[in-house]
Amino acid sequence: MSNSVKKQVDEVVTAVAWAICKPSNNKKISNLAVTETGLGNAEDKILKNKRKTLGLLRDLKNVKTVGIIKNDKEKGVTEIAKPVGIVGAITPSTNPAATPINNIINALKGRNSIIVSPSPAGFKVFKNLLVLINYELKKIKAPENLIQTFDTEVTKELTNELMKKVDLVIVTGSLNNVREASKSGTKAIGVGQGNVTSIVDETADLDDAIIKIKSSKTFDNATSCSSENNLILIEEIYNQAIKLLSKNGGFLLDASQKSVLQKELWINGKLNRELIAKSADYIANKLELNISNGTKILMVEENGAGADYPFSGEKLSPVLSLYKAKNFSDAKKIAVKILNYQGIGHSIGIHTNKNDRVIELGLELPVCRVIVNQAHTFATGGSFTNGLPFSLSMGCGTWQKNTIDNNLNYKHFLNITRISNLIPGKEASLKDYFQEYCKNNDPDNLKNLD
Repeated sequence: MSNSVKKQVDEVVTAVAWAICKPSNNKKISNLAVTETGLGNAEDKILKNKRKTLGLLRDLKNVKTVGIIKNDKEKGVTEIAKPVGIVGAITPSTNPAATPINNIINALKGRNSIIVSPSPAGFKVFKNLLVLINYELKKIKAPENLIQTFDTEVTKELTNELMKKVDLVIVTGSLNNVREASKSGTKAIGVGQGNVTSIVDETADLDDAIIKIKSSKTFDNATSCSSENNLILIEEIYNQAIKLLSKNGGFLLDASQKSVLQKELWINGKLNRELIAKSADYIANKLELNISNGTKILMVEENGAGADYPFSGEKLSPVLSLYKAKNFSDAKKIAVKILNYQGIGHSIGIHTNKNDRVIELGLELPVCRVIVNQAHTFATGGSFTNGLPFSLSMGCGTWQKNTIDNNLNYKHFLNITRISNLIPGKEASLKDYFQEYCKNNDPDNLKNLD
């Protein structure tokens, strides 16, 4: 396929990216996002929109998604990339601009068209963003209506009908939408719930770890599914870590304050929308917790996991649960209990100088990602300082009944045709694979392997 088509694709991708990266646009959309959804803060959304989009452009630079993308002469296999067709993207109110842009760019890179179904709270945000996108696409004379959304307010019925009509469904957001997508009859990629736990062991650079945890936990008022929700501290450094957290804007609630927060943060078992993704100061003042002004993180001590311990779950707010572990082995056990309650498959963080412990987590815990000595929010969805794909949608594997176990990326928006050519080969014999086995377990049959 001609280079002109590849050039057209990249120009379309660049135009869409500029629609959100253009500083005046980014500021407008980020402010509107906070006004409409009441979630997060505009300054962090501006940074997120810019950083996530630039990171995705980095990932896609020089990537082949048109025509022949691979030719393996040794195996005689040639791979050809083709569009999946029309993509339906269901996007959340927590990231009403960043997630749609990520899906749109990945879809267009594969020469697909895309219909976005934003959350009702994010509908106006995306409608405004789409105007900005189409303004840029018109400049380069791109095909019209490559990107669409509903003309009327978003409803569950419209979203469910969309999922039945498209060729591929991408769902980031509520578990109900993920379940509906799986029932739609359309190939669906749904991602799982977060509830990140991070372990800080006695070998960690504690100052560095706490600074990273603070910056990660407070970013955009903890709207990210990758925001630390639970911190497991080895007993040896527990008190020191709390002191450092307190110096960095954390406030440890007493039993009475914790009780008030628990009662108000969850209403009938569900997170209170009036409190999630608000600043720690806002929550404290709203609940009259009587804490020092300028607090960035509300900390609670916890010792259990499960429905009877709601603080062990995802909080979508600058609330951090602290666990004391006797040793690393105990920390792993606590982490597994938390994961089995919420967030299984997603990820775990660790701050340590012992690589063997990192490998242990990778081998033993039911997670798709182990984030090492990094600010979790900025690392899990791809970073300029790690090799994970830039994404706002993290697959959690079969642990959360997801069809993917990695970060959603451009590869998920392609169909691949494989041409298989004749190559020199040698027929395998029984002896090639069973000689050692029969020698140890079935010696009478050794003679029958020839």
